[in-house]
Amino acid sequence: MTDPNSGSGQPPASWRRPYLEGASAEPVGDGSEPGVSRLRPYLLTSGRVEPVDHTLEIEAQVMTSTLGASSYGGLAFEQRDIVALCQNTLSVAEIAAKLRLHVGVARVLVGDLAAAGYLVVSRPGAWVAQDKNMIERVIRGLEAIR
Repeated sequence: MTDPNSGSGQPPASWRRPYLEGASAEPVGDGSEPGVSRLRPYLLTSGRVEPVDHTLEIEAQVMTSTLGASSYGGLAFEQRDIVALCQNTLSVAEIAAKLRLHVGVARVLVGDLAAAGYLVVSRPGAWVAQDKNMIERVIRGLEAIR
C-alpha cells in the first residue's frame, strides 16, 4: 500500500478510476467547485445517502484496521483510497476533503468500511464539542486542506 501523501507528486496507480475516464474536470453548475467531476455521488454509494451507522459524525477519527491493511488489494477504488489515507488517523471530514468527495458520500463509504471491519472509528467524547480550542484547531485544519 502506498502512502497517498508521499512526496512524488503523482497519485498512486490505485487512484486511477476508469469510470471517470473522459469525465470533464470543468466546473459543474455555477462554477463554484472547479475540478469536480460530473459523476453523480450516489453512484459511489449505490444510491444510499445515509451511512450504515446513522450516528457517524464528520469529526469521528478513523484509522485502518489490521484487516483493512491486509485486504487493501481486494477493495474498490474509493474504498482503497480511504484505507490508504487512514494509515494515519483522520476525521471523516478530512477524508472527504483529501479525496474531493462530498462529506455525505465519505460518511457512507467510511460507515461501510467500518461495518466490514476495515476501519476503526473513534468517536469524540462530549467534552470535545464544548472545547473551544479543539473546535478552533479543527476549523484551522479544515481550512488548511483547501
